[in-house]
Amino acid sequence: MNNIAKIVSTTALLAAIGFCQPGVAGTPRIDQRQIDQERRIEQGEASGALTTREANRLEHQQTRIERQEANAKADGVVTNTERARLTHQQNKADRAIARKKHNLRRQ
Repeated sequence: MNNIAKIVSTTALLAAIGFCQPGVAGTPRIDQRQIDQERRIEQGEASGALTTREANRLEHQQTRIERQEANAKADGVVTNTERARLTHQQNKADRAIARKKHNLRRQ
């Protein structure tokens, strides 16, 4: 009986520790997409497909998305509405990157 009591108390302690840890708002898809978009902007600028001004504007757009993501994660939970808003902003940024990379403006 003594061993069972130890097991139960240890399990309860581990469960309590698990509940006390702050929640981490995970957004791995959003984070990876952000990295991919920033890489596309850098590659476009390096290849000359993007002018410096276009690249700066696209980078500013990425910064705004990062700020929105940080605000969404601030309370420890990213709601479905926040996630949808971030995805929508990333879709807009994705289209802007593609459009500006293929608009035939060169440096």
